[in-house]
Amino acid sequence: MVVSVALWSYTAAPGEPSVISPAGDIRITNIALGDQLADESGRTTVKLIYRRPGADEEESDEESDEEDEENNDKKDKEDTDLVTTVLCSLTPGKIEQSTVDVVLSEDDEYLIEVVGKNTVYLTGNYIDQSPYDQDPYGEGHDDMSEEEDYDLDEVSSDVEVDPDELDIPSDDEDRFEEIKDDEEAAKPESKADSKKRPRESETDEQEGKLSKAQQKKQKKLKAANGEAIPAATPEKTEKKAEEKKGKQEKKEKAEKEKSKGQTKTLEGGVKVTDHKVGSGPQAKAGDMVAMRYIGKLENGKVFDSNTKGKPFKFRLGKGEVIKGWDVGIVGMQPGGERLLTIPAPMAYGKKSQPGIPANSTLIFEVKLLSIN
Repeated sequence: MVVSVALWSYTAAPGEPSVISPAGDIRITNIALGDQLADESGRTTVKLIYRRPGADEEESDEESDEEDEENNDKKDKEDTDLVTTVLCSLTPGKIEQSTVDVVLSEDDEYLIEVVGKNTVYLTGNYIDQSPYDQDPYGEGHDDMSEEEDYDLDEVSSDVEVDPDELDIPSDDEDRFEEIKDDEEAAKPESKADSKKRPRESETDEQEGKLSKAQQKKQKKLKAANGEAIPAATPEKTEKKAEEKKGKQEKKEKAEKEKSKGQTKTLEGGVKVTDHKVGSGPQAKAGDMVAMRYIGKLENGKVFDSNTKGKPFKFRLGKGEVIKGWDVGIVGMQPGGERLLTIPAPMAYGKKSQPGIPANSTLIFEVKLLSIN
């Protein structure tokens, strides 16, 4: 399991390759151009140079009798052990940042080479990778096989059972169903049997009779001419319930429309404006929320976004994001869209970030996809 421990960033300038020796395992997640560009139209390519895995073991296994030949072979081998790959290519105005997923291991050296005229900024996290080769049962696991668990040799086959203790059904005729002959089944019913069956007219009269409660209710309901008004039917009751439900839905819809477009000021000066009100439960602290977003500066420049692919997920109110998000997302419903205006103290404050100058007010267009 991989766990993010702390934030990591690195600035790579064009020219000679830069050496990176991580103090811990690092995962690079984003590469972006800066706010100041040396070349506003040229492409900048970021390359990663690393040693081929297993190269150190092969060197330790090789032996040579002559020192000169050993040094020459080692130099040639170092050249073949280095592998170069391209992480991304960035072009101002077209592709100014790229999302990557590259892990740099601790105690290894890497070279970052920037081909072009623009400086690039790498961002990621220090990570903690749990080992995958642990015994899931621990050291105390007993490797006893299933045959040892169920040793049938210990069970005696000479067990005697008293027949009287066995629940064996008897041969009594009562346990068989008695079937009448066709002649007996065809016999006409006797007068006594026919008297037990109620007449159809009596059945209809009983079905037409009202209960005492219904009769009492009809007596209380009198029209102007003194005639009784029939009790309410189930159809009328259902109709009233539907009308009541419709009024409630209209009321909720009106409240949503009223709150739509209004700007509210929350804790720390965070301003929220609902462009679309969702439906369902409201997001609260402790919920895992899935978001889409576009982050902009006050001048309209986009510094980060998540509009497709895997949504951005975080635990609300737990400090996993900037304070402005923990405050501004609360109360949203799935499907809702909101505009967040976050002052610098509730964002990154005096610290600058890649693409974000210090003391910047951030503007986010966010959409809540789901709550878990």
